[in-house]
Amino acid sequence: MFPELNHLLNTTPDRAEQGKLTLLCDAKTDGSFLVHHFLSFYLKANCKVCFVALIQSFSHYNIVGQKLGVSLTTARERGQLVFLEGLKSSVDVFFRSQEEPHPLQFLREANTGNLQPLFEFVREALKPGDNAEAAWRCPVLLVDDLSVLLSLGVGAVAVLDFIHYCRATVCCELKGNIVTLVHDSGDAEDEENDVLLNGLSHQSHLILRAEGLATGFCRDVHGQLRILWRRPSQLTAQRDRSLTYQYKIQDKSVSFFAKGMSPAVL
Repeated sequence: MFPELNHLLNTTPDRAEQGKLTLLCDAKTDGSFLVHHFLSFYLKANCKVCFVALIQSFSHYNIVGQKLGVSLTTARERGQLVFLEGLKSSVDVFFRSQEEPHPLQFLREANTGNLQPLFEFVREALKPGDNAEAAWRCPVLLVDDLSVLLSLGVGAVAVLDFIHYCRATVCCELKGNIVTLVHDSGDAEDEENDVLLNGLSHQSHLILRAEGLATGFCRDVHGQLRILWRRPSQLTAQRDRSLTYQYKIQDKSVSFFAKGMSPAVL
């Protein structure tokens, strides 16, 4: 967990908000450090987390998590973390009978737009439990990343429907949070990706957009982060608020600073 980012967002594990959708976006850079931050943040906040990991293995997230002070292995063993390892599950789905339900069942079907099994997996993972789970705080769905579903042939509308049902269950019914990463390819001809990004942007309460530097690679500044707080539509008197910082990723932390104010420059 990165303390500086918590400070910028004005939040701490004991003050985690509920009922929010946070969109993580990266353009011409790797925004995975934001995923690791929110994963460790919610685990430290004692939240029940369903992590749909479509891009990396469990061991990868666990190694990074240990650097940030959390053990995904321990969290999974005690029932706090439900982890869907997409890389492994995508192979398993082809070696079981079609009658057996599987979150990634759409990989075996001609209609790749059916994400209902994945939604059922999320709902089952985060549904309120008995006494053993009574101690967990608000449930959290974390997806890394939704762009993979587009690459697998799922349409943007189907992905937006999936998020809509997840919001209705996780954010509205269970008063939990959703955090998801989407890549911005920057390709004007990639209409599906644009539809997905625009659709999620209008639904999100908070948008964190990591961008590469226009000047290219820099050893002391790895990119810039745009933070946009979206106001609820009914509060028309309040406007959206945004901030932009540059950052440098270190081994166990990330340093943020105003544009042009890198310590290396000063």
